[in-house]
Amino acid sequence: MKKLLLLLVLLVLALTSCAHREDSVYQAHVMANYAGSSSNIFSTIAAALAAAPEAANAPYRIYVGPGDYYEKLVIDKPHIHLIGAGRDQTRIYFDAYAGLERAPGVTWGTRDSATLTVRAADVHLSRLTLENSFDFLANDALVNDDPQKIRHSQAVALTIDKGSDKFFAQDIALLGYQDTLFVDAGRSWFDRSLIAGNVDFIFGAGNALFTDSEIRTRVRGSDQTPVGYVTAPSTQITQEYGFTFLRCQLTREAGVPDNSTYLGRPWHPTTQFADGRYADPNAIGKAVFIESMLDAHIAHAGWHSMGGTAKDGSRMEFMPEDARFFEAASYGPGAVHNASRRQVSAQDQPEYAPNKLMSDWLFPVDQGATGQNH
Repeated sequence: MKKLLLLLVLLVLALTSCAHREDSVYQAHVMANYAGSSSNIFSTIAAALAAAPEAANAPYRIYVGPGDYYEKLVIDKPHIHLIGAGRDQTRIYFDAYAGLERAPGVTWGTRDSATLTVRAADVHLSRLTLENSFDFLANDALVNDDPQKIRHSQAVALTIDKGSDKFFAQDIALLGYQDTLFVDAGRSWFDRSLIAGNVDFIFGAGNALFTDSEIRTRVRGSDQTPVGYVTAPSTQITQEYGFTFLRCQLTREAGVPDNSTYLGRPWHPTTQFADGRYADPNAIGKAVFIESMLDAHIAHAGWHSMGGTAKDGSRMEFMPEDARFFEAASYGPGAVHNASRRQVSAQDQPEYAPNKLMSDWLFPVDQGATGQNH
């Protein structure tokens, strides 16, 4: 009995310490607190999210200890701060893909395949890994006429969906293959993070800033040329900013060949209009790389075309020169200069400063997910 009492006392002391030191080694499974209140312990991350206030005006912090968490999550409440023990220690993963049935005759689809979906404002993530663990490589290795091959293999790790704004991530890893990160709404900022994939692995219509991050191209399961595309923006023409990469490192896994990966291609999502269903003509994607290192896997041409659905139902091709694709001060073996790789002028580069990109949003720089601003 004395030993049991001692163990309980030590556990309480450990949890109390964790609640006030985000850099501690977490002893709890999942722990949450709100606005200085005492911490509560949960058996799952989903349970901690369910307990969050519906309309918080201060951070609701969820501390996730080391380990692998097989959960499919939605954050639809504001001011959620999800904090891991380190991106090499806390891993949240799920294996849904677009074509997987979630109910008889109903599939997940690309958007809802995500391991984590964010539909609320002021959500912060730090020191954790989000992964879609669908076995893309095994499926990709199958020949196209193999009856076992999955046709809709898009598998998202993180979706930034309608309702999200001022999303901040620092020191996280997003792992997947096709469509790893779907940024489709609001303003997002990814700082000092890793995003890995191969086919259109950063895509959508949102305004997203990537600073000092690694953008890693992963191998394919089959011999493909090209290997993939880093971005597939669908930015609306009325929106000034799309995907902006400042001081990022575009790297590759071993086995990704030279001259095999494009910086991006223009995605015109098939959309229902009053006169039919066809590729959105107003989705004039924007992606800009500034002062970023490009390894030799980046294709010499820089950008690629992308197919879409014409009004008459036929296929058509959207060309990269009709999108808003630019670079400035790229360096490294993949930084080839030619007419197809348009440059931002020195005069216009200040327009891509963070305060311009994100308007009135004050960034929580160097504070992880603590909610402090500079």
